[in-house]
Amino acid sequence: MGPPGVGKGTQAEQMQQQLGVPHVSTGNILRAAMGDVGSPLGEKVRRFVESGGLVPDALMGDLIAERLERNDAKAGFILDGFPRTLEQVSILEDVLSRLGLAVDRVLMLVVPDAEIVRRLSGRRTCGSCGAVFHLESRPPVVPGVCDVCGEALVQRPDDNEAVIRNRLKVYTDQTLPVADAYRAKGVLVEIDGSGEVEDVRARLNAGLGRVVGRS
Repeated sequence: MGPPGVGKGTQAEQMQQQLGVPHVSTGNILRAAMGDVGSPLGEKVRRFVESGGLVPDALMGDLIAERLERNDAKAGFILDGFPRTLEQVSILEDVLSRLGLAVDRVLMLVVPDAEIVRRLSGRRTCGSCGAVFHLESRPPVVPGVCDVCGEALVQRPDDNEAVIRNRLKVYTDQTLPVADAYRAKGVLVEIDGSGEVEDVRARLNAGLGRVVGRS
């Protein structure tokens, strides 16, 4: 877990390869559910998403449960984007209890707000092919033009500073209580999310090592 733009998805994808367990992302789950034509859960998700509403916690719990019951998750899994609220913590505990499982470790990436604003506000995306660049860390060869397809690069509406700071406030208000709940359970490890991807991965491995190495 961690604030928007901290690199959760990038690190989770790499950990998936390292540990041989699936990266269970709520975003991917929602997209897959909506693409599953005829699925009752998928139809429910589609109604909420297409109306612009938030998917209710209980429905997210059903989707998470369905995903974790698959064979590829029997050896373990990496949750990304869930739980985000205390209500979702309770829902996840119910799901895992039914499966005879428990959360082994919660890795929370921590980065100063100013760094998150810098990362996200400098991001530019190609509206045609979806390639992502950054004005500082990965600038295009020609300013404002995609290296891949030559189309114009744009700043996503949610990548302007005012929106980013509001997202960070929402994270602080809703998600930090989740961290406190897992800290009380003794499974939370705070990880410095600053620096190069490889450096952060090494810190994550150190935080996870006590779980991976135990019998």
